[in-house]
Amino acid sequence: MKTNKLKVAVLGILSLLSIASCDSQEKKSDKKPNILWIMCDDHTANTISSYKMRFADAMPTPNIDRLANEGALLNNCFVTNSICTPSRATIMTGQYGHINGVHTLWQDLREEDETVATLLQKNGYETAIVGKWHLHTEPQGFDYFSVLPGQGDYFNPTFKESGTTWTHKKEGKQYQGYVTDVITNNSLKWLDNRKTEKPFFLMLHHKAPHGLWEYAPRHEHLFDGIEIPEAVSLFEDKSHRSEGSKSYGRDMLGLAGRMYEGKRGKDYPTGKLNTEGLTDTQKIKSAYQKYMKDYLRVVAAIDENVGRVLDYLETSGLAENTVVAYTSDQGMFLGEHSYYDKRWMYDESLKMPFLIRKPGEIKPGSQFDQMITNLDFPELILDYAGIDAPASMQGKSFRSILAGETPKDWRTSMYYQYWMQFEPSAVPAHLGVRTHNYKLIFYYGHGLGLEGTTDSWQTPVSWELYDLKKDPYELNNIYGQKGLEGITKKLKDEILKLQKQYDLEVSKYPALNERMQKYWE
Repeated sequence: MKTNKLKVAVLGILSLLSIASCDSQEKKSDKKPNILWIMCDDHTANTISSYKMRFADAMPTPNIDRLANEGALLNNCFVTNSICTPSRATIMTGQYGHINGVHTLWQDLREEDETVATLLQKNGYETAIVGKWHLHTEPQGFDYFSVLPGQGDYFNPTFKESGTTWTHKKEGKQYQGYVTDVITNNSLKWLDNRKTEKPFFLMLHHKAPHGLWEYAPRHEHLFDGIEIPEAVSLFEDKSHRSEGSKSYGRDMLGLAGRMYEGKRGKDYPTGKLNTEGLTDTQKIKSAYQKYMKDYLRVVAAIDENVGRVLDYLETSGLAENTVVAYTSDQGMFLGEHSYYDKRWMYDESLKMPFLIRKPGEIKPGSQFDQMITNLDFPELILDYAGIDAPASMQGKSFRSILAGETPKDWRTSMYYQYWMQFEPSAVPAHLGVRTHNYKLIFYYGHGLGLEGTTDSWQTPVSWELYDLKKDPYELNNIYGQKGLEGITKKLKDEILKLQKQYDLEVSKYPALNERMQKYWE
């Protein structure tokens, strides 16, 4: 009798423990994750070693690679307009520039617009941004901000901080040290002082590796005696290109001249490049080596500081419930097509790095080839936070893709438009479509009267078509060749379909409308 009563008592206790365990697991699963968004400026995928591209051996990035090893890496992540301010506005609003009003570098993000930050803040997140902002108006939706005015300085940078009067001037609080270290220091300080009962959303935005590339003194000799591998297209013969593109752009020969004229702390900050007596080929080779070593030394500091942040999450017990993403605001030319800078629709500028870790959901070491754009970033963030994205956002969350399930209707093409026909940049305005196999670009070459464009500088209208499977480096423009009429028409129709899908009313831009009407067939 006693034995039976004992058994009943034991079973009752076990049942209660089981219920308590289930309740505990349910509460744990219902807990909203912290979200750490690390974004750099002009950091291209081919200088992250987990992408296993040409710089992988010369410049390992073990700390950024931890996100790929412990989470996922995206191979086909694209920017919708490869220039800093418009890309950042898209990442905040989930909208193309023709909707959020930021087509060019000179236009402001509207303070009244709903953003990923305002939505998270309204829904119980403690929010902060530290580092580069570059959207001109006072950051909204952040409980704390400490942002660089404009581009900011690499050494002893000044930050505009919450709680002070916002102006468009460069005044603020100055910090001693190297900017990448300072941004990390201030981010970790904020994490230490946050309200721990709330989940956090932190945008940790590095200035680096935006030009001009000033490295930390500790990396001065990092590549001494090392020859950096050259791009396949460093000496591209551009005769295959269209009239709308082949004579334009910021090229390595021009950078060689800038390096030759420069003086430390003035135009080219890491010292003058002596090109006297060199042929143009020799100048390009010399400028390329200097450019790449400066750029990669700047990246080295980013990788170190990513490691500091990941270590902090581990030691503080936050790692298990924190989504960590690493990306850039666009790609960057590192000698490909003999270019530096970005803006163009060629893949080196179009592709963005994207690595993400979410313990327990994203399988470690995953890689995905699905087509993602920066339009999708805010919806992904909101999805992780359990917040419905507003109808005003134009992207899609790709959380299910990262978890191993791709929606049947996922995109197979993306729309791109670079609006900033600005003569000093020497890159004509253009739009286009990229699929997994092809890219079609329409150079319309007109500023359309937008702020930050040069209406007096108009360039030839033309088309380019690339077969990305046969020609991954985009060295053979095949537009107009016999037998391609069908694919060309299909891609032109896709451009029109995407313009309609994303509410781009071409009629609002008379010069663009006129050029499309005249040159579409």
